[in-house]
Parts: sequence; C-alpha cells; structure tokens
Amino acid sequence: MSTRIRDLVSLRARHPEAIAEAAARRVRRPLLGDSGRLMIVAADHPARGALGVGDRRLAMADRADLLERLCVALSRPGVDGVLATADILEDLLLLGVLENKVVMGSMNRGGLAGAAFELDDRFTGHRAQDLARLRFDAGKLLLRIDYDDPGSLTTLESTARAIDDMASHRLPLFVEPFISRRLDGRVVNDLSPEAVTRSIAIASGLGGTSAYTWLKLPVTHDPDDMAEVLETSTLPAVLLGGEVDDQEAAYERWRKALRLPTVQGMVVGRSLLYPAEGSVETAVDTAVGLL
Repeated sequence: MSTRIRDLVSLRARHPEAIAEAAARRVRRPLLGDSGRLMIVAADHPARGALGVGDRRLAMADRADLLERLCVALSRPGVDGVLATADILEDLLLLGVLENKVVMGSMNRGGLAGAAFELDDRFTGHRAQDLARLRFDAGKLLLRIDYDDPGSLTTLESTARAIDDMASHRLPLFVEPFISRRLDGRVVNDLSPEAVTRSIAIASGLGGTSAYTWLKLPVTHDPDDMAEVLETSTLPAVLLGGEVDDQEAAYERWRKALRLPTVQGMVVGRSLLYPAEGSVETAVDTAVGLL
C-alpha cells in the first residue's frame, strides 16, 4: 500500500482533475441490487475527529492502513458499497475500487467529537450538488437532537434543507437520528425504545418530501423492542453498526432486527474494519451472512 499511497499523492499534486475524470467514468449500479439488501461499509469517522477504536485513540489516523482495510472490505462478496467523506471516497476512486459499488457521501461533519459546538452540526461535507456532479449514489447525515442544546435547532433546519436538496436531485439520503444529551460534558445517544421511536418520528417528517429519505438506525438495547420501534415510520431503514464490545452479541441483535419488514440492510464501520478479533475478511463475511 505504501507504493500506492505515493502514487495517490503524486496524482493529487500533479493531476487533481483525475478525481473528476475517475468519477465520470465509474461504472454505477442501482442502490438495491438483485438481493434487495444493502451492505455498506462506513468510514466517515475521521473527519469528525473520531479516530479511536477501542483503546487505540488514533487507530483511524493511519490513512494507508484505513484504505487497505477498505479495499479488503470492498473486495468481499456481498459488500455493496462504502460511506465516507470526500477525501476518502476520492482516494478510493483513484485506487479504482468503486466500480459497480454504491458510493455514499457523508454530508455534515461540523459537530466535531468532544467540541462545545458538537450538536450544532453544520454541513461541512458533501452537498447535494457535489454528490450529483461526482455521480455518487446517495448521501448520509447525522441528526443528534438534544432538547437542552439550542444548536440542535440549527442542525434540524439544515437537515430539512439537505433533504429537500437531495430530493431535487433524486438522490437517496440516509438520515441517522438520535435523541442525545450531555453527560459529564460528553454527548451520549439515548438508545431506549422511547427515544429511538421519537427520533424516527422527528426525522421522518423533515423536509418538503420524504420520497428519497431513508433511515439509518441503531438497534435498541433489547432487540425485541425493535419491531414496535420500527412501526413508527414506513421509510426504508438500514441498521447502523457502531463500535461494539461484544461482537457475537451484536451479530445476534442485527440478525433479529434484519427480519423486520422496513429493514433493508446494514451500514457498519469500525466493528468490521477494526474487528476486536479475527480479520477484516472474516468480520465482513460474517456480517454479510446475516443478510
């Protein structure tokens, strides 16, 4: 990978137009393939300053290592695509690994992890027009709502306008909603059934149309609650992975939730790219098998 990194840097320095050229010739595919299920690998954490995995605080800071893990994940059967910010997606474009893959751009990265303004989560990543220009396939945004933080109102309004903009380009937008609060200065997401239900209701009603809106949802602490939680909306949904302590327990929660009618697949990041045990190949193949 070190040779390929040197080539990437040289190409970026000498021929920045190569990114647009690679995007223009990329072979695209429908969002949902023949299986009707989605398996997306997520790597949009670094742009929020969230670089840690387990007890390794800067695990995702090694770009060559991250790209290598992503290339391995994208090569596995059943992996449909990737979610990331512009810098990572453009590296993958130049590496030629996004052919016939779903490419999902991460849109709001302004709420940096641990910042006082974390919940004033402005859109500092992809815009709808960028995703359309680069012929990417979808967008994703994070919507954390803290009833005690005025910054959440800015995020809500920005989210509604992003939904409108994406719909005008007929691009799917995956909205990841949470009810959040600060605990000892740290933002914590409430995964109780009531909180997830409320977040779904709020997110589903944003914007002038929901025609292109998808939901990206956590599995509640008790997966048996998910059936009732998901009755809140008819919007298609994918499950998010996040970092997990007990991988086997997480697989079992995902397996149960994937049986529910609105659930169309999964978007999983660190737990597959940096598995606590085993290789990236094994972690990804196991997750694909759940579908």
